[in-house]
Amino acid sequence: MTSESRPSAGQEWNAEGYARHAGFVPELGAAVLELLAPRLGEAILDLGCGDGVLTARIREAGARVTGLEPDPDMAARARARGIRVLEQDAHDPFGSGLCDAVFSNAALHWMRDPPRVLRNIHAALKPGGRLVAEQGGFGNVAAVVTALTASLEAAGHPVPPSPWDFPTPTAQRARLEAAGFRVETIALIQRPTPLPTGLKGWLATFGAPFMPDLDTASRQSVVADTERRLAHLRDETGTWYADYVRLRFRAFAA
Repeated sequence: MTSESRPSAGQEWNAEGYARHAGFVPELGAAVLELLAPRLGEAILDLGCGDGVLTARIREAGARVTGLEPDPDMAARARARGIRVLEQDAHDPFGSGLCDAVFSNAALHWMRDPPRVLRNIHAALKPGGRLVAEQGGFGNVAAVVTALTASLEAAGHPVPPSPWDFPTPTAQRARLEAAGFRVETIALIQRPTPLPTGLKGWLATFGAPFMPDLDTASRQSVVADTERRLAHLRDETGTWYADYVRLRFRAFAA
């Protein structure tokens, strides 16, 4: 499969900007990492490893960890931490029966063909191997998206389709079972999340797919109007919050 034929969310990454605006993503990954419970000597793939912050923590537990990351800048940051990285798209196969576990944090919701990715994960696992993941779930950043969409429409700009997949537990369970998994646990977690560089920094990092053809002035105007509409997500100290809802699950290859 060529890169042109792969589904795309229209997102490009900058490792330095990601660390500055979205460093909270790996910081808040402790709970799903605990659910993974990596063991000494296990072969674990971190799918969508980004800059490798959580991948390094899996390695510290004694596992033989490999990252999978399609973005060259992010992959380079992970390699700088001494992590082996498969620089490829998860929509393409990445192994057969090689892994004791596949881990993923804040990556699966960017996948445009979730069933295909889940089939690839299942194929990569040894029989009985586990998939432990957290992603955006149903209702994730709904207020932010609603305000951003309203601001785009008010300014006369087209509103692209959402770049994200935020499934309900029921929908994701069905996908997992169709891919050959037995689901042990799956749940939505409400997690209002403080934004270290404000809503503007968050939109600079994650909002590009909604504003692909806007010039700088138009984008700044839309962002300012979005902030105005979301004033209720800023607390008394001036800290902005995003209305995060996460979907966390553990499943086993049947």
